[in-house]
Amino acid sequence: SSFADALLAPVLAAAFLGSAVAANRDWKPPAQGVTIYVIDNGIHTDLVLPVSAEGVDWGDLIRPGHLADPNRAAASHLAFGWGDRDFYLNTPTWWDVNPVRVGRAFVGAGATVVHVSHIAVPQIGPNARAIVLRPEEYRRLAGFIRNTFGEGPPARGYGAADAFYVARGSYNLFRTCNAWTGEALAAAGVRVGRLRP
Repeated sequence: SSFADALLAPVLAAAFLGSAVAANRDWKPPAQGVTIYVIDNGIHTDLVLPVSAEGVDWGDLIRPGHLADPNRAAASHLAFGWGDRDFYLNTPTWWDVNPVRVGRAFVGAGATVVHVSHIAVPQIGPNARAIVLRPEEYRRLAGFIRNTFGEGPPARGYGAADAFYVARGSYNLFRTCNAWTGEALAAAGVRVGRLRP
């Protein structure tokens, strides 16, 4: 529809222009370091970090008791995603997407959450990319993610191995989950586009 085209045109233009202008232009991956992953489902991206690496411990924020099945906290990796609370909590599948909910998210009408899933090492492929970081880059990335967490009780996730945590920041049409992923990588020092809607 013309409404959808009008809504998406500025986002697509920003994505194209933003990807052409790189932040951390001179960054190159090291031969050895901490491997993290960026995974996506075609629309939404998550950052996947090891449960423990380079002295980074998530235990003060992310606990087994937050999960429907605390045994699932034994997984080797954590997938972090950020987004609009109402959209995240109420759309476990794409069949649950509601245009009103999407509109509210795009105008930044609600609170945000960090979605954390306890997972195994992702399989590299079209929807999962590995990035090797230097120890100091990894700690900067972890620090960015940690600073996204707000204060308040977590909410149970979609299944046995995930939960939602109160987050800082406002989601909108130009600061989406994918923009947050790009901001996190830029904070670590990775070469990414400056604008990442």
